[in-house]
Amino acid sequence: MAKLKAVDTWKTKVWYTVNAPDLFEGKKLASLVASEDKLLLNRKVRVSLSEITGDMSQAYTLLDFRIVDIKGRSANTIFIGHELSKGYLRALVKRRRHVIGDVIDVTTKDGKALRVKVSIFSGTKVSTPTRAAIRRAVREETLKYAAETEFSRFVQEIIFGKFASRLYHRIRKIAPIRSVEIRKTELKETFA
Repeated sequence: MAKLKAVDTWKTKVWYTVNAPDLFEGKKLASLVASEDKLLLNRKVRVSLSEITGDMSQAYTLLDFRIVDIKGRSANTIFIGHELSKGYLRALVKRRRHVIGDVIDVTTKDGKALRVKVSIFSGTKVSTPTRAAIRRAVREETLKYAAETEFSRFVQEIIFGKFASRLYHRIRKIAPIRSVEIRKTELKETFA
């Protein structure tokens, strides 16, 4: 009987550099190892915004990317969403105040469908009709702004807080608001 030789599968694997899309200037996100190119396709990669910008004050924002293309030892990605860390959101919740949430499905000017999840932290307790008015104002502003803005600009404004600031200035006239956060976005993906 012939002896079988053990094969070390680790030696067949290769390191790939995962790059951010043009939206984030193609910066390096991570390094992944795989034995074949096709094993990396459609893989999800999550990094914090601070790893891309170098600013540690943005460490609570987590960005999700999907690998869609591999050229040589370089894997290219698309942006598929973001999420604020649970600890950061928990720190914003205070006693005798309300957290008003809403989920809004929008379509950007260039036809990308995106789900936007908003959390509004009130300064005091607010009545049910006031909460409904706040949700209505947020929904109107989000739908209107997304329809007239391209996907890349809309995502940048969400991630860097400009859109949350825009919502804050719109709804602070309705009730005392302490903070507005876009806690999560999700790109509606279709797989072939």
